[in-house]
Amino acid sequence: MAKRVHQPREDAEFDFILRMSDAPVLAYFIGTWPKAIEPCRTMDLVVGGIADEYAGRLTVVRADITRCPAATERYGITGAPSYALLKDGQAVAHGAGPMTSTELRAFLDGGL
Repeated sequence: MAKRVHQPREDAEFDFILRMSDAPVLAYFIGTWPKAIEPCRTMDLVVGGIADEYAGRLTVVRADITRCPAATERYGITGAPSYALLKDGQAVAHGAGPMTSTELRAFLDGGL
């Protein structure tokens, strides 16, 4: 995972990252159950590249659904991988499933 991607260990850390970010936040939710592992690993590469590309304009947070259950519920996340584009802590866009870099850029650019 890219160095520019924050990986909170719990909801309190997730919320702290949101409060400290001056930029919009891409919250990328992953799962650790068998059917979610491979799609999430694939998306780790895509999201890492996006974090580098959008550095300074976007904060990227990779949250494990089981470690951040309150954030998962707050943003209506029901599967992994899933995404929420957040501005001032409010979701302005949602996405789910594996995406290419082009698709993820379009998702972001539509909400930024």
